[in-house]
Amino acid sequence: QVQLVESGGGLVQAGGSLRLSCAASGLTFSMYATGWFRQAPGKEREFVATLGPSGGSTFYADSVKGRFTISRDNAKNTVYLQMNSLKPEDTAVYYCAARRLVARVSARDYNYWGQGTQVTVSS
Repeated sequence: QVQLVESGGGLVQAGGSLRLSCAASGLTFSMYATGWFRQAPGKEREFVATLGPSGGSTFYADSVKGRFTISRDNAKNTVYLQMNSLKPEDTAVYYCAARRLVARVSARDYNYWGQGTQVTVSS
């Protein structure tokens, strides 16, 4: 059974930083691309960042480029999202997701999802 478990969310002031983690189990992690998505109240889920199985093929949404960094540690079966210079508009539930081999930016292409972690940025 595949499980993705996010952690690291919380409340932070604008300009601050958070680091999200997503621990995976039940799959051969090194064969899966991983992505981060977010969903704010009343909005559709949107792409944030994705990373290929070996750490290459990195893509970011324009809204987070230069502020967020996705990374992974295959030895720990974990993917991270370092979020710096946070803005109130970054407030959302953040989800990690996994799919085999090739990194994609569409949520529909991902097979496995975590339960989400809340990030709230106050102004």
